[in-house]
Amino acid sequence: MDHDMMFDASPKGELRMNPKTNLLEVMNFEYALQDVAQPNLYRMLYSYEEVPKLMFNQRLVPMNMPRNIWITDTTFRDGQQSREPYTTKQIVDLYDLMHKLGGPKGIIRQSEFFLYSKKDREAVLKCLDKGYEFPEVTSWIRASKKDFELVRNLGLQETGILVSCSDYHIFYKLKMTRRQAIDHYLGIVKDCIDAGIRPRCHFEDITRADFYGFVVPFVIELHKLMMETGVPVKVRACDTMGYGVGIPGVALPRSIPGIIYGIHHYGHMPSELIEFHGHNDFYRAVSNSTTAWLYGASGVNCSLLGIGERTGNCPLEAMVMEYAQLRGSFDGMDPSVITEIAEYYEKEIGYDIPPRTPFVGAEFNVTRAGVHADGLLKNEEVYNIFDTKAILNRPPKIMISNTSGASGIAAWLMQHLDLAEGETVDKTDPRVLYLKDWVDKQYAEGRVTAITDDELLDCLATMEESK
Repeated sequence: MDHDMMFDASPKGELRMNPKTNLLEVMNFEYALQDVAQPNLYRMLYSYEEVPKLMFNQRLVPMNMPRNIWITDTTFRDGQQSREPYTTKQIVDLYDLMHKLGGPKGIIRQSEFFLYSKKDREAVLKCLDKGYEFPEVTSWIRASKKDFELVRNLGLQETGILVSCSDYHIFYKLKMTRRQAIDHYLGIVKDCIDAGIRPRCHFEDITRADFYGFVVPFVIELHKLMMETGVPVKVRACDTMGYGVGIPGVALPRSIPGIIYGIHHYGHMPSELIEFHGHNDFYRAVSNSTTAWLYGASGVNCSLLGIGERTGNCPLEAMVMEYAQLRGSFDGMDPSVITEIAEYYEKEIGYDIPPRTPFVGAEFNVTRAGVHADGLLKNEEVYNIFDTKAILNRPPKIMISNTSGASGIAAWLMQHLDLAEGETVDKTDPRVLYLKDWVDKQYAEGRVTAITDDELLDCLATMEESK
């Protein structure tokens, strides 16, 4: 990363030529901290007794896709806050798999770790011993000099620091004013830099924060500090409660386009130092993360399988697919590792992945309906999202239920029989008719569950034995 180029984001003066648009842009916006006496809780949006409201002001900001985008990981930090802790071996194994998935270009750029237990520190050291450039091992700590020493002693170059930015947190959790909070945070960031560590500031609860009254003024102060010290300071915009929305024209503080654009344009932060961390409380973690990329954040922070606090974080595997759709290529990533990761969670960790979870669930590319199975039999592209066997090492599957009919059973047989090249199974095949009769009887007698492969294979064996 060329830090000289990064820091050349805010020249002094009235106007700046934007190299992306080749237009002169006003750059002397100054947003001063608004140190209010009472918290701004945006009660017109967040009444608490009601579902949060979406407010539109029809203000649009331009898309600003960075030249380079990447994924960062929080599996071993936020991902451990909602489940039993991973063992050291599980952490190291998953870290290996993420390295393999991220490919030689390191599209999965960083992974953050807790450091508080002996097990956590042991996992960090074992991951560092791998010698991988990517994902870089980083930490998340409480803001204390003792913790900075812990980071430095482990040889880590970057750490996350919590800088809660909504009045909910500043007034109710920290019991501070905005001025006290910003002074406190700046002192912590300076201590981090003095300890020789790159700070990554986690702007907690940004989608309930006063954006121009607190967030932008704080980002401007961080930018000034970065210019003075020459040390890059990252801003992670944390949609802690999942309130963010990527819909154009939505008003702040819920607008993800507005937040990312504002941090970049008014806070003078280069895209390389902007990251988005989204939660999935309103089913928007993936779309909001993609939106953050589109509007100027180079990094999106995710966890494997989306495991995280409450409804979880943005699934890392989802953003691998979003990356490929946006860039037209996996850029060296190996998506088949997604299947290895899913198998590891189920077989080694004992985690039950909901079967219809995209890309990783046992039934994400399973067809049951007979008409669909018939289409799949004639041409796989008709009912499969892409070549799941080539990309994910997961061939499409057919499961038999009461809606499968003869077409579904014929397609199932073609998947499970050792057929010669070019050989097919017709809907009138005796094996199809035999199995269909058995399946129909199962449901006529009150069965409601799908038929398993083993049951059908046993039934087929019984038919062969009776000949």
